[in-house]
Amino acid sequence: MENQFQDGKEEVIEAWYMDDSEEDQRLPHHREPKEFIPVSKLSELGILSWRLNANDWENDENLKKIREARGYSYMDICDVCPEKLPNYEAKLKDFFEEHLHTDEEIRYCLEGSGYFDVRDQNDQWIRVAVKKGGMIVLPAGMYHRFTLDSDNYIKAMRLFVGEPVWTPYNRPHDHLPARKEYVDKIINRGGTQAVEAR
Repeated sequence: MENQFQDGKEEVIEAWYMDDSEEDQRLPHHREPKEFIPVSKLSELGILSWRLNANDWENDENLKKIREARGYSYMDICDVCPEKLPNYEAKLKDFFEEHLHTDEEIRYCLEGSGYFDVRDQNDQWIRVAVKKGGMIVLPAGMYHRFTLDSDNYIKAMRLFVGEPVWTPYNRPHDHLPARKEYVDKIINRGGTQAVEAR
């Protein structure tokens, strides 16, 4: 399943190493010179990604196949923008706090765009830009954060195995079993294994 639905993925998912600037988190934060990362490198960190048809997601057989194969039984849709999200500024600040989850974080961008920032094996920030049609799965135990880009809008499908648990564990939480498993499978082994859905 990880190697399916890859055509045109680079058009909706892009990644690069971030600078250390304290400027607005919604800016791209490229290093100078820019250091883009092939999307295929993200899989070395345990990240899965696909390009799907966001224009017809309700009838998309590829989305159904991914959900069935990975056990994503729960689904909802969330609009993140100043007009639709109560306490928008506070929520955006919370999303941008570095954290992990004990389950996967699965997001499918139906409209708009946003940034998922993740750490590489050397603890450097990688910014993953996701646009309409991009679906991304961050493994359990991976430190990450999220922000909108300067367009200030994303409509995202959230998927989950079973009942959703949205608990963020702000860094440091290295003692959690999910973090230990992620470090053992991905960081210590050079990112050679896919992490199972949980």
